[in-house]
Amino acid sequence: MNQTFLIESSHLQQLLEALQRRGYAVLGPTLAQGDLVWGELHSSAELPVGWGTREEPGFFHLVKEKSQGYFGCRPGQHSLKQFLFSPDTLLWRARREGGNWRLEVPAASEAPYAFLGVRACDLAALEVHDRVFSRGRYLDPLYQERRNRAFIVAVNCTSSGGACFCASLGTGPRATSGFDLALTEVLEEGRHFFLGEVGTKQGAEILGGVTHRQATATEIAAAERLVAGAARNQTRVLATGGLKEFLYDNFENPHWDRVAERCLTCGNCAMSCPTCFCHDYLDSLDVTGQVAERRRHWEVCFSVEHSYIHGGAIRPSPRSRYRQWLTHKLAAWQDQFGCLGCVGCGRCITWCPVGIDLTQEVRSLMAAASPAAPESAGEKEHGDH
Repeated sequence: MNQTFLIESSHLQQLLEALQRRGYAVLGPTLAQGDLVWGELHSSAELPVGWGTREEPGFFHLVKEKSQGYFGCRPGQHSLKQFLFSPDTLLWRARREGGNWRLEVPAASEAPYAFLGVRACDLAALEVHDRVFSRGRYLDPLYQERRNRAFIVAVNCTSSGGACFCASLGTGPRATSGFDLALTEVLEEGRHFFLGEVGTKQGAEILGGVTHRQATATEIAAAERLVAGAARNQTRVLATGGLKEFLYDNFENPHWDRVAERCLTCGNCAMSCPTCFCHDYLDSLDVTGQVAERRRHWEVCFSVEHSYIHGGAIRPSPRSRYRQWLTHKLAAWQDQFGCLGCVGCGRCITWCPVGIDLTQEVRSLMAAASPAAPESAGEKEHGDH
């Protein structure tokens, strides 16, 4: 719809109230016990005002900033995956009644979600999940119900973290689609405002309950300049040209052994990844034999049990499990779903306890196969941004 508007920072609370009046549970980044998490917001003051983040391989730190920005924190460990594809979900419960069983299916969510502060990389991850759960061969009604009712307020990044590489994948730092409203926070020359864009009819209706005006060319330019700077300042790059074929051809690359020596196979990378959706099912029967349940819970390909087939695991070694994860994300995912399984958010780098960097491992794999090729290719792509 491409309607550009401006909201003064003092009117951000009106946006929350407009969403709440429509019955949404408003979720956004907030601080809880010294951690950055997604939680329900009742006031804009509950956003991490005046806080920023520092991220590097194996390192995440909240820092107090001089600026009083609402969205100075970049994405933390958690993504929207926890709300739309829950870590633990009751699929059904059955109760014995005489000689029969009565099936109980959980009700729909009590209130639809409105997500405030969704970054472009997480919007790209939602698109990946939409392909899998809403437009794929096997549909997930639980995901569809939550996703279809959700309202998305995106926030464009005006700075990049030390682990970000969305610019090289075209998934950020600017949100281009998949939102109802998109905001860019601007703090310059004593002014604090949000430059916004309407993405859907629902977004325009919510905006009607918020004090706003048309943005000037100068205000639009200020927002564009900040977002462009965030892309320009990214130091990590993932060059994807020919990557799928390269990974398929390098199943026995010696570098897999070197990265396996560092990998703890803890699964933090997959758990924090906004696109990973591996899961398992657990059937249980209570001690009385009267109540049975089936639950779905997150699983990761770094566990030995993940590849258990007919009495044994087909990926028993750390080498084979890390290779499976990286090759699936960057190669096989394209064959399955028509896109990469990576959106450049950098969470797998930040939340790896030993700081394994996916972008560096790709370059190291290429170096092991062809010593001169990868660094020059990576530098060229970085120079293009």
